[in-house]
Amino acid sequence: MNEMRNARLEKNARRVLLLAIDIVICFASFALATWFMHSAVKDGYKFPFYAAEYVGAPLKQYYTFYQVLFFIVLYILCFVLFGLYSSIWSVSGLNEGIMIIAACAVGMGLCVVSNFLLSLWPFAKHLGFNNTGKVGIVLAGMFIAAAVFISRFGVRILRKIINDAVHSDKHEGKKPTLIVGAGYFGAYVHSQISGGHEISDCYTAAFVDDDKSKVGMMIDGIKVLGTSEDIPDIVKRKNIQEIIIAIPSITRDRQAELVSICRDTKCHVRMMTPLRDLDKKDKESPTMKNIRETNINDILFRPEVDLDTRSIADYLEHKVVLVTGGGGSIGSEICRQASKFFPSTLVIFDIYENCAYELYCELKQKYPWLNVLIRIGSVRDKDRLDAVMEEFHPDIVLHTAAHKHVPLMEDSPAEAVKNNVFGTLNVLKSADEHGVKRFVQLSTDKAVNPTNVMGATKRITEMIVQQYANRSVMRCMTVRFGNVLGSHGSVIPLFERQIQSGGPVLVTDRNITRYFMTIPEAAQLVLQAGALGETGAIYVLDMGEPVKIYDLAEKVIRFHGYEPNVDMPIEITGLRPGEKMYEELLTPDEVNAMEKTSHGRIMKAHPEQIDSEVFYEKLDELHSLAEINSYAVIECIEEIVPNFNHKKNDQVKSA
Repeated sequence: MNEMRNARLEKNARRVLLLAIDIVICFASFALATWFMHSAVKDGYKFPFYAAEYVGAPLKQYYTFYQVLFFIVLYILCFVLFGLYSSIWSVSGLNEGIMIIAACAVGMGLCVVSNFLLSLWPFAKHLGFNNTGKVGIVLAGMFIAAAVFISRFGVRILRKIINDAVHSDKHEGKKPTLIVGAGYFGAYVHSQISGGHEISDCYTAAFVDDDKSKVGMMIDGIKVLGTSEDIPDIVKRKNIQEIIIAIPSITRDRQAELVSICRDTKCHVRMMTPLRDLDKKDKESPTMKNIRETNINDILFRPEVDLDTRSIADYLEHKVVLVTGGGGSIGSEICRQASKFFPSTLVIFDIYENCAYELYCELKQKYPWLNVLIRIGSVRDKDRLDAVMEEFHPDIVLHTAAHKHVPLMEDSPAEAVKNNVFGTLNVLKSADEHGVKRFVQLSTDKAVNPTNVMGATKRITEMIVQQYANRSVMRCMTVRFGNVLGSHGSVIPLFERQIQSGGPVLVTDRNITRYFMTIPEAAQLVLQAGALGETGAIYVLDMGEPVKIYDLAEKVIRFHGYEPNVDMPIEITGLRPGEKMYEELLTPDEVNAMEKTSHGRIMKAHPEQIDSEVFYEKLDELHSLAEINSYAVIECIEEIVPNFNHKKNDQVKSA
């Protein structure tokens, strides 16, 4: 309580001091303006609109005490209204400077207008108010603005000059830093560095900006030395060790170019998180906490696809959402994305408790209002699924749980069948029985003309979803992915581990290609599919042109500061069992029936019709074979999926 009272007294004392200073400034300014005009008139200078009868008049007749007092009251009121007694002047900036100018301009205008109006009132005229001396009022206003500005900023300027003189060696032991972007945020980053608020081991050595009109200009005495093309040269000349990209509104294409240029210098590179990736509250006023390390996603081959979040919000808001495999790479990102749209309850269903718990803690910290819960269990256990569905009665089920690693599923095909095929069937059955309104399952481009067990099992899950779409009131949809950058076991984390261990970086074939998408894209696509909501449809993201894995390996190597096949070798290992040279997004029949959705970059395929009776008979057979772990499951899969062209692994003799 005493601390609060002392703080309040200190704040009021500062305000009273500033008020007293401003009153003195106003009196002095009007006196100076009057003296200036009197001297000028004596020398024969005729001010515009100045009354002839005042020429040669005594100084005291220009303005009476009551006039000046009235003018001062008007100025003080303007200062109060414009917040000049509410600002923290020790850390103030451009906005506060503009407020000083605005307050003085308004005060000056009020003095001129009110002086004219009061000159019409006999009593005021008796006190000396007259419609003369307009030039004096303007001059006084200019003097007041200058003096108030100096009173607020002069101490800081003087302190900085003294500090710079005393601490001439202040950069000793600190890393010279280049700030890319000489705009508002670049200046803000510099102020935080120079003030030691956030990055105390650096100092700003130079700026660069692609606006050529800024080149050669200065920010706080630091020169804008060139454009982004000059970064390598500036790094050498200034011995730069750290680069911060401070352009919040940067486009993805430009981001990839800038990050590549900066990383090639071998400097430590950080960047302002682009506004498009920030939460709404951070977009309004990004700060140093939004500075992050650059990562491989910053140099993607193509821009990410932005989806329609409004339609997603329309069906997620106030709904109960259950995510199977919610602790995995894609499942966890789906949970993060879904949390932004105010579901009433989010249920994370996963067999691995560690990842699920970490996600739970993250979501509770970021969205404290969110009712997020974990239930541990396996999609293979229908009874456990029923218990969870009965407990929560979810409106929406997003099914991400699956075995996905191609080589491992070649070695254990029965496990792929149990988890991917019959796990999905269990989730569908339980969801249908408990009144779920929408069901979205994740598939893969490997399900198209599959050559491996994992892809073939995912193709069967697409067929199962199709069957439920035909007979259930529940809307059932499938989303088909390409490779997901950054997910567990995906190619880029593998490359990065190989680079960190000294290489070589292993690529199966120099010409092998894959489609790529980011984890946020994958998550948004799942949510978007639920919003589009056409039962039985397979949704596919237009991911642009496929990427050569060899080219990707070279890009990752360069990102980490090495030269491919010079100081970081790339080794060709040959295709793995079940692996294709290239992936397809749609079968030929699906291509013929494919259509674009209202979202442009999302395509919709209508699955081929199948004989339901035969399909379920074969599913029963497949279930029996999987339960006894028979390698014959592969032959049964071939009967269910006619275009399954299995590239056999001769080393595998049993499941």
